[in-house]
Amino acid sequence: MFDSLSEKLQATLADVRSRGTLTEADVTAAMREIRLALLEADVNFKVVKSFTNTVKERSLGSDVLGKLNPGQQVVKIVNEELTALMGGASASVAFAARPPTVILMAGLQGSGKTTATAKLARFLNAEHGSSVALAACDVYRPAAVDQLVKVGAQVGATVYEQGTDRDPVDIAKWALGQAKRDGKDVLIVDTAGRLHVDETLMDELIKIRKAVKPTTVLLVVDAMTGQDAVNVAEQFAGAVAFDGVLMTKLDGDARGGAALSVKAVTGKPIVFASTGEHLDQLERFHPDRMAQRILGMGDVLSFIEKAEAQIDEDEAKELERKLRRNEFTFEDFLSQLKMMRKMGPLQSLLGMIPGFQGASMKNVKVDERELDRIEAIILSMTPLERRRPDLIKGSRRLRIARGSGTTVQHVNQLVKQFGQMQKLMKQLGKGKMPDLQALMKQPR
Repeated sequence: MFDSLSEKLQATLADVRSRGTLTEADVTAAMREIRLALLEADVNFKVVKSFTNTVKERSLGSDVLGKLNPGQQVVKIVNEELTALMGGASASVAFAARPPTVILMAGLQGSGKTTATAKLARFLNAEHGSSVALAACDVYRPAAVDQLVKVGAQVGATVYEQGTDRDPVDIAKWALGQAKRDGKDVLIVDTAGRLHVDETLMDELIKIRKAVKPTTVLLVVDAMTGQDAVNVAEQFAGAVAFDGVLMTKLDGDARGGAALSVKAVTGKPIVFASTGEHLDQLERFHPDRMAQRILGMGDVLSFIEKAEAQIDEDEAKELERKLRRNEFTFEDFLSQLKMMRKMGPLQSLLGMIPGFQGASMKNVKVDERELDRIEAIILSMTPLERRRPDLIKGSRRLRIARGSGTTVQHVNQLVKQFGQMQKLMKQLGKGKMPDLQALMKQPR
């Protein structure tokens, strides 16, 4: 995400960092490049002007010019101002003192609101252990109710629906009563959207809001629409006050204009970001981590959180024991591969590692099909072969290749690479530094 913006900002700041001293002309030139990068990223013009003026003013202050490593100080200022631009501290959903907490979802048609509703239900259940119900109040879009029922079932949420013949305000009130009766912790109300902001849409939202008195109102906007998303948010803010933004399709946004503009324009923070198509790909939005990712500093905290969500403590201890005893098998490798893929697309995970953003990511492309091939090869092995790779010789390799739809060369390569990895594990298990040069010199 934000690849284009990230690449340009990193290139500009790399030039600033490379200079032993900074003059006012250097800072002015850097601000010009940053301003162009932000405008090309579809960031609101007024936001760009205010941002670059603030950064320039701070960079020309006594805490930068004439100091040691002035370039690093400028990078620090840009990082701080980017964080502030996106809201500063991370925002969160407020929970009612007496359940159920009611969350009202608003937004235009096509923003991904219904799917976002299900994602939020799953997130609240996974992160807070909340029992969640969904209210199907979009009675206008064809199959909207059916869609909510389907995705609601997939995330384990109860869906309250009365078809499409009832008034959505009445459905919302009825659903709230059902949620109280069933002892639900959270009720998320999925409302109707329109193709554009209009009076009918706003009136209905106002009536539903009065009927259910939500604890939080979230506006769902599509990051891919750039400034259009910001304009929609501004119009909603003027008519139906919302508390925060849930931004969809952030993973596909190479520019970042909406994410960088919405807080400054509306005064409301981004609370959640959808980072993929799957129902488990919703995250809290952390402005400081996003700023660091844009500037190539990585997002190690998010990477660790993703890993912790997938790793079982007992399994981790057992894996450590096997590594120490050099008992790591293809079964273990397959298990770790599946766990890693649950964390999300590997290209996205690499973006969380410092140094793997922007221009440096251009030459690092992860082919998920290669991982599919590896899984297919391992699954085509017998349990004994997975435990004893040394048994995989001629005829066995041919059978595995045919069973996995690959070639003997692919099987040979995987077995060979696994053998190299076992040698590495053995040296580490004995407390020795592995001979990496020898491993890399081995013919492929």
